[in-house]
Amino acid sequence: MKEINHNNSQPVIRKIPRMRTVSEAARELKKLDPNTAVTEYHIRRLAVSGKLPRLKAGKKYLINFDTLLDYLAQPGEEVYGEVAQGAD
Repeated sequence: MKEINHNNSQPVIRKIPRMRTVSEAARELKKLDPNTAVTEYHIRRLAVSGKLPRLKAGKKYLINFDTLLDYLAQPGEEVYGEVAQGAD
């Protein structure tokens, strides 16, 4: 997807967010890491608690899969405006 930046007329390429339901995100994570201990329940709790941004789509909530991966890679660091607490 390309978009024209009117400030300097250079094309800007935007990455399309990989929005997933909680169950889809859990399945995709399991494909990337078959031995993961991260469950669908844990991902849902992250979204409900506000540690992961979520978007309401009908009756379901969507999360950005890349944001989930970023959070899991750095659980003790600031993620999108909130400080996530790491496991002790």
